[in-house]
Amino acid sequence: MAIQTETDRDLVILEHIEQNPDSSQASLAAQLGVAVGTVNWHIKRLIDKGYVKVRRVERRKLRYIITPEGLALRARLTIDYIQNSFRLYRLVRERMVEALEQVELSGRRSIRLEGEGDVAEVCRLTCLERGMTLDGDGDSPVLRIQGLKIFIEWNGTAGHPGAPSPSEEQQHD
Repeated sequence: MAIQTETDRDLVILEHIEQNPDSSQASLAAQLGVAVGTVNWHIKRLIDKGYVKVRRVERRKLRYIITPEGLALRARLTIDYIQNSFRLYRLVRERMVEALEQVELSGRRSIRLEGEGDVAEVCRLTCLERGMTLDGDGDSPVLRIQGLKIFIEWNGTAGHPGAPSPSEEQQHD
C-alpha cells in the first residue's frame, strides 16, 4: 500500500508504532511501500518534534514510544484524513451527478462505466442510486473515470460534464 503524502505517512507510522512499539524501520518501510531511508527520515523528524521517543532494548533493537503529543497528533491527522476523504467523496458524487444528468437529458437510462478504484466505485454507487443501468449497449455513452475526473464519451467523442450534448456538438462543428 503506497502512501503518497507526508502527513499520511506520519499517520501510518504513528498507528503502526502504537500497535507494535517493537516495529523495525524495515517493517514500516514495507507497509508504507517506501525505502527504509524514508522511514528513518520520518521517524527522526517525529522524534525531533517530540511525538515519538526511542529506547534501546537490545544492542541492535529499538522500541518506539508515542508521546502524549504524538497521540494528539495522530488524532488530528486521523480527523484530517476522514474530513479529506469525505470532501473527495462529495466532490466525486457531485461530478457524477452532473454527468448523469447530462445522460438523462439525452433520454438515456444506461451507461458504460470505465475505471477502477475507489472513485469508480463511488460512481457505480451513484449510478445505482439514480436507477441508471450500468451495462449499457454499444450506443450507450461511456463514462470514463480518470483520477477525480469524469469524461463522457458520446459515440466516440469525449467531453467533461457540462460539455454540449451530441446534437449541440454537431451544430457547432
